[in-house]
Amino acid sequence: QVQLVESGGGLVQAGDSLRLSCKASGRSVSIEGVTWYRQAPGKERVFVAVLGHLGTTLYGDSVKGRFTISRDNATNTVYLQMNNLKPEDTAIYYCHLHVYWGPGTQVTVSS
Repeated sequence: QVQLVESGGGLVQAGDSLRLSCKASGRSVSIEGVTWYRQAPGKERVFVAVLGHLGTTLYGDSVKGRFTISRDNATNTVYLQMNNLKPEDTAIYYCHLHVYWGPGTQVTVSS
């Protein structure tokens, strides 16, 4: 059974940092790409960042230079380090692996 569980969200102020975690079970993040998406209220789910199985990374334009995706193979966890957060980063953040989604974690950034 494959399971993805996000954590690390919360309420922060603009300029603060958060680190989200996506803990995977049933599939290995070291051999499969993992993608972070986010969905703001009333908007579609959009791409944030991806970490390929070979270690390549790609970021959405709105987060480039502020967010960093990484992984810990030992714990089968992918992270999203988010710095200099802005109110427009407010959303539910989801991780995705293969065809599986986590339940999401809420990030709220106040101005």
